[in-house]
Amino acid sequence: MSEKKCVNIAVLTVSDTRTEADDKSGQTLVDRIKGAGHHLVEKKIIKDEIDLLQEQLKKWIASPDVDAVIATGGTGVTGRDITPEAFEELYEKSIPGFGELFRMLSYESIKTSSLQSRCTAGVANGTFLFALPGSTGACKDGWDQILVHQLDSTHKPCNLVELMPRLLER
Repeated sequence: MSEKKCVNIAVLTVSDTRTEADDKSGQTLVDRIKGAGHHLVEKKIIKDEIDLLQEQLKKWIASPDVDAVIATGGTGVTGRDITPEAFEELYEKSIPGFGELFRMLSYESIKTSSLQSRCTAGVANGTFLFALPGSTGACKDGWDQILVHQLDSTHKPCNLVELMPRLLER
C-alpha cells in the first residue's frame, strides 16, 4: 500500500458578512483538512465581489505551494452570489461531476432545496478549485462525502491526487 500524500489546500470563505470570529463553514473545512492530514496553506475571507475573488484565486493558482482551493459561500441564486461565475471564468477544465454528485448527495438531506446550489469545480494551472455552498452542513457533506476521498492519494479505484503530476501536460 502506498503512503498517503499530504495535499496543500487553501480555504476561501466568500461572504459580505462573515468574520474570522463567526466563520463556521470556513472553520469546518479547516478542521477537516487538518484532521485528514493535509496542510492548510492559507485561509481567507473575501467579500462577494468578482474582482476581489478572482484576484485571490489567481494568486493561489499561480502559487506552486497550493494544490487545491476549497471555497464556501456565494453559490446560491441571489444577486450577490457570484462564486460560480468567478471560478468558472478561470477554469482550464471544469469538473461537472463534482456539482452533480454534490447535489445528488445533498438531496438526501435537504430534498429539492438542493437545486439551489450552484457548487462547481475545475482545474486551473494544475490547481484544483472547488466551490461549496456557505452552510456548515454543505461543507460537511462536500468534504465528508466527496473531497476527503478524492483528495486522499490512497483512495481506490482512483482519486484526484494521483492526477496532480499530470495536470499541466499539454
